[in-house]
Amino acid sequence: QVQLVESGGGLVQAGGSLRLSCAASGIIFSINAMGWYRQAPGKQRELVAVISSTSSTYYAESVKGRFTISRDNAKNTVYLQINSLKPEDTAVYYCAADRLRSTVITGTSVKYWGQGTQVTVSS
Repeated sequence: QVQLVESGGGLVQAGGSLRLSCAASGIIFSINAMGWYRQAPGKQRELVAVISSTSSTYYAESVKGRFTISRDNAKNTVYLQINSLKPEDTAVYYCAADRLRSTVITGTSVKYWGQGTQVTVSS
């Protein structure tokens, strides 16, 4: 089993920045890809970004240029740097992990999810 714990969310003004963290523990050698999803009120969960064990990255078109995903293998932690925050970025941000990068990108049958961290952007 793998446990994912997100942190770093909060209330921030539009134009500000946040860095979210997702710390993985447990049988982490089974994970080859980790990513971030978000779910705004009344909307479906959507992909934000994915990073593989080789540090190759994938971003949703809607966040390219403002969001950066990275990882620290020594700490088993993945980060999501969010700049120039907009009110429409308000959502619960979830960390996801799976053996396959493609699975994390599609979001279908992802094996591990975190509990989520709330990001609220005020205008």
